[in-house]
Amino acid sequence: MSILAINGGAAYQIQAVEGRYAPFFDAAVRPEEIARTNLNAYDSVIVLCRTPAWRMEPHAGQLRDYLDAGGTVVAMGECHSERWLPGISFEPCETNFWWWLTPDGDLGTRIAKPEHPLFGRIGENDIRWHLHGSFDTPEGAEVLATNKEGRAILYVDEVTTGGRMIVTSLDPFFHHGHHFMPATTRFLDGFMPWISEDFERKAA
Repeated sequence: MSILAINGGAAYQIQAVEGRYAPFFDAAVRPEEIARTNLNAYDSVIVLCRTPAWRMEPHAGQLRDYLDAGGTVVAMGECHSERWLPGISFEPCETNFWWWLTPDGDLGTRIAKPEHPLFGRIGENDIRWHLHGSFDTPEGAEVLATNKEGRAILYVDEVTTGGRMIVTSLDPFFHHGHHFMPATTRFLDGFMPWISEDFERKAA
């Protein structure tokens, strides 16, 4: 499984692609280099957390062509993927950074499909730090995790295009790269092998 990282150049993104998760990435490019990159040479393209949407928007057509050719695009949190990927409906929410200080505080994030292979690698505490929003998902999409209202915060869409979109409002690379919120590192420790290994087995 070959993986390309779209790296906006922020320190936390560089830390991800050159640090702990470097073994999972075969290459990394800036958004402005997408036009000169053969995306079809990669099984998956991961757009790292908080990559500015305005830097991705010029490449929406190329990404759609890649998807329709059977590729996988992983859109991480705070990238405003609704602006450069098809069929995404995002609703932002007010972010509560301090819910855990409330007695019996519960952010409300839940695993929606515990039998999914991803959740053999991570648990419910590993999707729980804070939220920036949720998604209306297209009919036929596979919802993996939800907020307290039951709306998707992580889902897999194999119906909108000829390929696969993995879309989330979670921003683990951002927090891992800033060296706080241990849940985000635990999330990535399971998420990256899932993308790399489980998808490779599925393709085989």
